[in-house]
Amino acid sequence: MLDTAINKVIDQVNGNAPWALVEAFSTMPRWKPEDVEASAHDIARRLEALGVPVELLEAQLYLSIPYEASVEAEGTTFASKPPAYSLSCPEGLTGLLAHVPGTLSATVSSFYDKNRDEAAAAEERIRGKIVLTDGFASPNKVLEFQDKGAIGVIGINPGVDRHWGICSSVWGTPDLDGLPRKPRIPVAVVNNEDGAKLVALAQRGGSATIRTKLEEGWFKSLVPVVNVPGVSEPDKFVLLHGHYDSWDVGVGDNATGDAALLEIARVLWANRESLRRSVRIAWWPGHSTGRYAGSAWFADAFAIDLDENCIAQVNCDSPGCRWADVYENVAWMSETEAFCQTVIRDVTGMGSHGERPLRAGDYSFNNIGLSSFFMLSSTMTVEKRKEMNYYTVGGCGGNIAWHTENDLMEIADRDILIRDIKVYLAAVMAVANAPVLPFDWRATSAEFEATLAKYVKAAGADAALLEPVSAALAELKAALSRFYAGIEAGSVTEAKANAAIQKLARILVPLNYTRGPRFTHDPALPIPGLPQLSVATELSAHGDATKGFARTQLMRGANRVVAALREATRTVSA
Repeated sequence: MLDTAINKVIDQVNGNAPWALVEAFSTMPRWKPEDVEASAHDIARRLEALGVPVELLEAQLYLSIPYEASVEAEGTTFASKPPAYSLSCPEGLTGLLAHVPGTLSATVSSFYDKNRDEAAAAEERIRGKIVLTDGFASPNKVLEFQDKGAIGVIGINPGVDRHWGICSSVWGTPDLDGLPRKPRIPVAVVNNEDGAKLVALAQRGGSATIRTKLEEGWFKSLVPVVNVPGVSEPDKFVLLHGHYDSWDVGVGDNATGDAALLEIARVLWANRESLRRSVRIAWWPGHSTGRYAGSAWFADAFAIDLDENCIAQVNCDSPGCRWADVYENVAWMSETEAFCQTVIRDVTGMGSHGERPLRAGDYSFNNIGLSSFFMLSSTMTVEKRKEMNYYTVGGCGGNIAWHTENDLMEIADRDILIRDIKVYLAAVMAVANAPVLPFDWRATSAEFEATLAKYVKAAGADAALLEPVSAALAELKAALSRFYAGIEAGSVTEAKANAAIQKLARILVPLNYTRGPRFTHDPALPIPGLPQLSVATELSAHGDATKGFARTQLMRGANRVVAALREATRTVSA
């Protein structure tokens, strides 16, 4: 249950300041650099008017600003949009069409999967052609088609709208290692009706011309940051954040999130004497046009401070949207699940259902190793989506106005926004004030156990390669049981417990969510649990020519996992 002090603070939430920001942003497009900068100053002005000190940090971000696109075929020009980071090709590119059928994701959890026909995506079918692909022009599909020799991609969006997006798998501003993954082909999206006409043309062996216009380069970008200092442990902090750039005016994605951060900053600043640890609140640019470039820059620029002092990161995206009656598919890491469910229930009286966080949504801190929860907020029910005949989208509470010019004031709901603000505020305060950080790594070890069982089954005759992992995981589970029993009994001090819980995040979050080293950024591609072991699911597909290489990869991955699990065991046993 939330304590009396937190309940007293969340009762101070009201809709005046946040709703005024939503109304203002509903008239302010926020994807062109000059407009993004103006909105950052607007956020700062509103904070200052509320008496909240704010710092405007300046970042240099590498962004891709999409302007216009078209697809022309047989004398007809189809309206289109170019995803950010696709190749600018205003002079046009013409080629034969090849259709790669696909299915739409039923839930947000599979939204970034490829969802395309394997046989139709064969290299011999698409090399030298413009690929038509059903659904969204997601980075994993664009990367695959480009690598197989496609000269362009046309995404067929599922409804009457054309959705803005980004087709690069590079997370944030590219470094030298990431540059080769930057798209080298033009990409455009059309709506479903026009896409059906193009599919019919492809079946007749027809061709089309793609024209795109984008501006790519370095841009000065402002990052508003509020630091609400804690009284007892001011160096330790919770990071609460969301993006303020949007496609067009982006009311549900993410003006409502910006408004939530504004109100939380106001309330926390007025009650800062009640905070044990600090809360840092940040608004990101470059989310839409730089694949989370703002949060990635912050992770880079303040990496050591985050490593040493950040106890959790909380993402705020698309709260307060119409018809958002349930908390389903809420992102949280396993160690935070019980805590999140308790907060949501205590604030709203509602149950909740969570999922493994996607490689999306400004989760730019996995490689550092931060326990994380929330991304999208409340959403509409499955029944409501069916009633409205809505397909799955990546925000806006499930409203298909997501990433379109229709994401207007009607998408926001003032009462739902206030409810969601209270959830975020209560969660952040509860972490900041907890005597012992409320994260249960026994839940994470249970997740590891389930993941490992899947890999052992898939490995078949090679399952022996995973036996050292099973042994190390059993040792960790036993150590965690003793550790939490010690906390309950009082034999483990609060200081020792918190240091260990934070250290476990630095070890186990990268192990579960990343392939690359710490202080880098993995690509924006789906990552399975314990990814160093995921090659186990591919062993049966390897013949004599490659089986030995796959087994070697699994052995090396197992070594990394065992070493991390043993380090975690030592951490809680010291």
